[in-house]
Amino acid sequence: MSPAPCVTGLSRRRRILGLVFWVALCLLVMVIGSLWTRSSVGAWYQGLSRPWWTPPGWVFGVVWPVLYTMMAVSAWLVWQCQGGPIVPTGPLALFAAQLALNLFWSAVFFAMERPGAAFAEICVLWLAVMATTAAFARVKRAAGWLMVPYACWTTFAAMLNLAIWRMNV
Repeated sequence: MSPAPCVTGLSRRRRILGLVFWVALCLLVMVIGSLWTRSSVGAWYQGLSRPWWTPPGWVFGVVWPVLYTMMAVSAWLVWQCQGGPIVPTGPLALFAAQLALNLFWSAVFFAMERPGAAFAEICVLWLAVMATTAAFARVKRAAGWLMVPYACWTTFAAMLNLAIWRMNV
């Protein structure tokens, strides 16, 4: 089923401000999450047994900014199609929920140093990401496709989280 055509009467200024908002929101979540990550990535994380397929640390520093930017553009596209609401509803509410869950995962895994609880949390996050991706695709196909790399990375992160938890029990 094709998404309905996106018709918006938003002014150019409002569209630009909307893009700035979504990018700023996603980057804020990224910065807060990275602060929690940095607090534990030293001694605690380095002391954990990790699977051989764990990427080097610099990969995360490259991948996450790209994913957060793609997520922001995806949300912006849906926001425009929905007429630029002030309060997120429907697919944008799902997006906000998964963004909060994304941030919470960093807190649980790194700040609280609880890989088992973080795995349970990332399973909920994964479901929220899949629901958001599907909901976005129903509004605007490009918005759904922009979420696919994030969905793939979340799947990989969940598998890595599970492996780390199991190796350190």
